[in-house]
Amino acid sequence: MKAVVQRVSRASVRIDGQTVGEIGHGLLVLAGVGKDDTAEDTDWMIKKLLALRIFPDDAKNMNRSVTDVGGGILVVSQFTLYGDARKGTRPSFTDAMPPTEAERFYHDFMMKLRAATTLQVAEGKFAAMMDVELVNDGPVTIPLDSHA
Repeated sequence: MKAVVQRVSRASVRIDGQTVGEIGHGLLVLAGVGKDDTAEDTDWMIKKLLALRIFPDDAKNMNRSVTDVGGGILVVSQFTLYGDARKGTRPSFTDAMPPTEAERFYHDFMMKLRAATTLQVAEGKFAAMMDVELVNDGPVTIPLDSHA
């Protein structure tokens, strides 16, 4: 499982002009599911997201997690994280999990994430065309890969 995590002041997702998910201060997580991902990858990613220390402490050092600061988490499914453009100019997505299986995996991930925290957890809609708006705080952007 791959994710691009951005520390944000605020973030939202709209579909056809209607807001479907939004948070204030917290994490925007662009999440992709790989063809070889398992429940262990889900568990690893959730643990990492909730404990990742990328928020400043009183000395302005990145020592606090989204859990520590009581922030929100907005998750947006993004299979394009598995795009491979090493050959040619059109990315290949053969490493992404097939859509039907990926949708089940993504929904299981969201269910487990919500069960693991009392923080606000919002999301976009799987496989929808979405407008994602964010204010990156820092900027701070961290790529995560459960297989790395």
